Amino acid sequence: MRKNFGAKPICYPQPVFILGTYNADGTPNAMNAAWGGISEEAEISLCISAGHKTTENILARKAFTVSMATAKTMAACDYVGIVSGSKVPDKFAKAGFHAEKSEFVDAPLIRELPMAVECTLISYDPETCRLVGRIVNVSADESVLGENGKVDPKKLQPITFDAMNNTYLVLGDKVGNAFKDGTALK
Repeated sequence: MRKNFGAKPICYPQPVFILGTYNADGTPNAMNAAWGGISEEAEISLCISAGHKTTENILARKAFTVSMATAKTMAACDYVGIVSGSKVPDKFAKAGFHAEKSEFVDAPLIRELPMAVECTLISYDPETCRLVGRIVNVSADESVLGENGKVDPKKLQPITFDAMNNTYLVLGDKVGNAFKDGTALK
């Protein structure tokens, strides 16, 4: 028997994304956003309201980064989600983050967050709060790469948001091989 919870924004897993932007004065800014994902091969879509400082920055600069929050940086990532950049202009520094300029877009990479999607703005709808970005580059620090030169989730330790219980969870163990294990049922 199933239990019905009604129409709620709950899905597993919900990535914890940290959006990086530059303020009008050039200082870096970051916010936590859990509602988003890849929407096309070279696009990412997020839901962020028009009132955020980050939204203002994206509309002004036409660029942003989307970093994966990690178990190691969970508290800092939570902090940038509960504090407004409009009220605490130095929240990026208070979170303990350090910025480096992206080679590809006019937005900061966050040194403490080892993986990022670097994007330019495609569109923003203030009524639906849907932000769409073109993926220009994906970058990862060598510290989270495996022997094959690709991101190793065990080293990255990305976290997800559990909206039903208001907790963060680290992604778990490998359970299979995509595009391979299902062939046994053919």
